[in-house]
Amino acid sequence: MKNKEVAEVLRHIAALLEIKGDNPFRVRAYQRAAQNIEALTVDVEELARAGKLERIPGIGKDLAQKIKEIISTGTCQKYEDLKREVPPELINLLSIPGVGPKTAKLLYEKLGIKSIEELERACLEHRVSRLPGIRSKTEENILRGIQLLKQHVGRRPLGEILPLAEALVEMLRRQAPVDRIDVAGSIRRRRETVKDIDILVTSRNPARIMEVFVSLPLVGEIIARGETKTSVRLKEGIQVDLRAVDPACYGAALAYFTGSKAHNIRIRELGVQRGLKINEYGIFRGDERVGGREEEEVFAAVDLPWIPPELREDRGEIEAAQAGQLPRLVNYDEIKGDFHVHSLFSDGTASVEEIGAKARQLGLKWVGICDHSQGLRVAGGLTPKDIAAKKAAIQAFNRHSKDVKLLFGTEVDILSDGRLDYPDDLLREFELVIASIHSGFRQDEATLTGRILAAIENPLVHIVGHPTGRLIGERDPYPLDLKTIFSAAQKAGVALEINAYYKRLDLNDVNTRAAKEAGVLLAIGTDAHSLEQMNFLSLGVAVARRGWCEPQNILNTFSYRQLKEWLKKKVS
Repeated sequence: MKNKEVAEVLRHIAALLEIKGDNPFRVRAYQRAAQNIEALTVDVEELARAGKLERIPGIGKDLAQKIKEIISTGTCQKYEDLKREVPPELINLLSIPGVGPKTAKLLYEKLGIKSIEELERACLEHRVSRLPGIRSKTEENILRGIQLLKQHVGRRPLGEILPLAEALVEMLRRQAPVDRIDVAGSIRRRRETVKDIDILVTSRNPARIMEVFVSLPLVGEIIARGETKTSVRLKEGIQVDLRAVDPACYGAALAYFTGSKAHNIRIRELGVQRGLKINEYGIFRGDERVGGREEEEVFAAVDLPWIPPELREDRGEIEAAQAGQLPRLVNYDEIKGDFHVHSLFSDGTASVEEIGAKARQLGLKWVGICDHSQGLRVAGGLTPKDIAAKKAAIQAFNRHSKDVKLLFGTEVDILSDGRLDYPDDLLREFELVIASIHSGFRQDEATLTGRILAAIENPLVHIVGHPTGRLIGERDPYPLDLKTIFSAAQKAGVALEINAYYKRLDLNDVNTRAAKEAGVLLAIGTDAHSLEQMNFLSLGVAVARRGWCEPQNILNTFSYRQLKEWLKKKVS
């Protein structure tokens, strides 16, 4: 699939245009096109062959032509021309949180900096803070951004890698003699970032499976090839290890390669206490294998019920299982709606009718259409006049739709002083109010916490969106007193969002569990700006499961009628 490759070139074009100081609308057009192509659930090359590129939101005739050029050559003339005008090395600097186009250009022109390593050295020597317009605080933020970048080297967001893993499994199922097949590792545990892909199979003809595997179109390089294990590097740059195992020990191998390492150590220790050796080859008493065909046998051997993969982090799941107190985790098929989708009325790419149709396709019963409020002009925030038009469109849809209902909602900005971006008399018109911070991230903990507490105290607010503001690998969470926020939310009956967009996953799993234990209700929203991004809902469910959430902790398990009652009760 060339989606990632095409999106990367378009994103680089946007970055180079931004460095040049080009028209911001043109920059935004390339950024939006890259985002929408990256989120596609089909191969962009197939759309190009079918002449359907212009059906992708944000893709017109000119961009469609450039995409075809990228697909066939790996680049396009526009990109090559820009690289001659602007040093392409500056794009690397833009990957650092806190370094924008103007700063990157200044660093290059004044200090000749073209790499992250050179920039780090210049900051440590305090040469950057001597530049005009650069403060010592900026220098500190750049160093913090470089450290953040280093922390995530070699790991990629789950939302980028999971579709690749699922595509590989599907291809192998269709083309190879597979009996059993599963994705293992941190993907199976649904960790928010992933280092590589582990796949296990059983087959009567493992040699044929390896032959098919290395010839798959996603594969870019063969690292090692054997009869029972083959490692490749995908064109996307991530390593995949495929192991063919004996059916008699498939369950033991699946448990072992799912991990986590800390969890596996605990299981092995429990086995030793019972005179057993447990490893990827099975369950052994002495030299005799006494089990391991199914995963459940591994847990039963140490007197435990089967533990869901999402919990296997040695965070108390062993003790809970021993006490018979494992949570009954919320299931993916129990989710009835998505709280947070943006439409054409703000910066989304789909109409309310298209969002309703996508919800129907996903098997959802309701969706909250929560566009940005007026203060976020860069995201097309809605004026009072826009709000009336949106309300009419949603009402019209609901009149004609029997199975899917849309909620007339807003994502209202929590301003720097804690006020909301709409007055209360306007907020009362909405069925659903999500309050979120989109600016002032560098305020201190007390100020940021106070802003969220002020939103929670407003009786018209139902949910606080992406509470910690983090972007995985790009921006750290801002400082908050979460214990105080959880307490206030529980008392006020305000839910906190698990934002399912793959770069946010905010609240994360640890904070989700803490919120649940504080009695806070959680609401999963995709924050989708395109129809394809509504598919990320399952990532939010994965966070809920890793956070030990049961159905009653998650508002998305409510029927439309139950949800409407909760929304009314909240503000009554």
